[in-house]
Amino acid sequence: MLSNYFSVNLVPALWTTLRRGYSLNKLARDLGAGVTVGIVALPLAMAFAIASGATPEQGLFTSMVAGFIISAFGGSRFQIGGPTGAFVVIVASVIARHGYEGLVVTMILAGILLVLMGVFNFGQFLRFIPYPVITGFTTGIALLIVTTQLKDFFGLGLTAVPSDFLGRITACAEALPTFTGAAVAISLGTLAVMILVRRFIPRLPAHIVGISLATAATWALNLPIETIGSHFGGIPAELPHLQYPAFSLATVRTLLPESLTIALLAGIESLLSAVVADGMTGKRHNPSMELVAQGFANIASALFGGIPATGAIARTATNIRAGAYSPVSGIIHVFTLVAFLMFCSKLLYHIPLASLAAILTFVAWDMSELHRFKRLLRAPKADSLVLLITFSLTVFVDLTVAVQVGVVLAALLFMKRMSEVGSVCELPVEEEGGALPAPDYHGRIASYEVEGPFFFGMAQRFIDTMQFTRTPPEVLIIKLSRVQHIDATAIEALENVIRKAQRLGSTVVLADITEGVHRVLCTMGIKALVGQENVCADYPSAVFRAKCLIGERMCVEPVPASGPARRAPRLTLTRP
Repeated sequence: MLSNYFSVNLVPALWTTLRRGYSLNKLARDLGAGVTVGIVALPLAMAFAIASGATPEQGLFTSMVAGFIISAFGGSRFQIGGPTGAFVVIVASVIARHGYEGLVVTMILAGILLVLMGVFNFGQFLRFIPYPVITGFTTGIALLIVTTQLKDFFGLGLTAVPSDFLGRITACAEALPTFTGAAVAISLGTLAVMILVRRFIPRLPAHIVGISLATAATWALNLPIETIGSHFGGIPAELPHLQYPAFSLATVRTLLPESLTIALLAGIESLLSAVVADGMTGKRHNPSMELVAQGFANIASALFGGIPATGAIARTATNIRAGAYSPVSGIIHVFTLVAFLMFCSKLLYHIPLASLAAILTFVAWDMSELHRFKRLLRAPKADSLVLLITFSLTVFVDLTVAVQVGVVLAALLFMKRMSEVGSVCELPVEEEGGALPAPDYHGRIASYEVEGPFFFGMAQRFIDTMQFTRTPPEVLIIKLSRVQHIDATAIEALENVIRKAQRLGSTVVLADITEGVHRVLCTMGIKALVGQENVCADYPSAVFRAKCLIGERMCVEPVPASGPARRAPRLTLTRP
């Protein structure tokens, strides 16, 4: 059974695609798409690494190592993996507090979590994270990315930039008089070129056109601004090599929250990217295999000197638009980056940091999706509150806290709404022959129906409804025909009501129980508590049983209670 699960759920998309046949024409499509997306990924990989507090080559190593694993073993035919803007803030925070060695441990832990999430099919649960939470921290991350690029965008004379949002804004505002005109010109020029290319020549990679013109202008005019070469000493023309991290139990305990955040972000963004790819192509991805590949990709990236990676929506969309057929295009994109690193590293030396800051500002604008943020502000107040709290915590506190609090708030909101769906209402006491005469049974029989999911969210309401302030009824009927699910808290509430009724001299009769709930009640001992004869197959039988208990009639044959019957039991009546 286990082997069957793995053979169905953990099969790479590369294998399933190539198994159907692969021709030279399909290879040509993948080759063109792979080279195109490799060119697009080049400046983004370096920009995200620099913004995260890492070196540009670490960004390239990530796109190579993680990108290869995600394409070769992932669950999507078109997914392109690498560093993304979602990780910039959390990676910069980990590096600032624990150094790159701490980031390596964090990535390995996050990778292990992602693999486990994939193996145990947790992809379906990641899809339940509410949209206001995702939008809140995505927009918050976009704002943080922009503020981290202010120094390079304006060429400010800052030796150190504070890590917190308000401190960063204050420091940049105070240093604004030290701006460099050449840096501002390159930044604005790069932005303008990218906007124009996207508007009028969308088939060209806007990032590459912008950064190429900025680099050419910087070199030709010998502009006095920082470049990759002047700031980092250039990019070595060498491939990543294996590194062995140092683990300790104390480090693992310290970095586990950040690891969980990275795992959640990687899982959410990779599956979101795969869903976007499915929508563009009409294909379907395998979420379990995708998460497993993302986990191994992050572990490998840590071992080969990279930073966290996930599925990149923009690069995946570029891959599809360029005509990709299979994951081979993602592998070719990796070899394109390798070729650039090995043979063009001297050209990368002249790339101005101002142009990379402009590219990240451009990416942050795409990430923010301000129109969706503003639209959610008009959503129900509870959703808008979750959005604003998640956004505020992301910006002013910490991304890890924002994700955790956002998910908890959304879960509480969901529970509140689900509890409102369920209800406990009083029923008229009727049987097949019509309503019982009110004068005879007024106050002697009370009948209630529980409707909807019976869980801890409505357990207290159930108990409050069953508080009989005056003389308790002789028989209490509880109808459960519309309860499809019941949890332990609700069972505890039901047991408390039954025991209290029995102490007050009332008999509890359960009616019309669905099959699944009946099994749970038997297992938890509720059926034995009320007695088999007081568990009725339908509501008329429960009413009849209540009359028998009061003494108006007597039951010769007890009501069957072995399980929910498909029809009412046969009853024999005798007159007293």
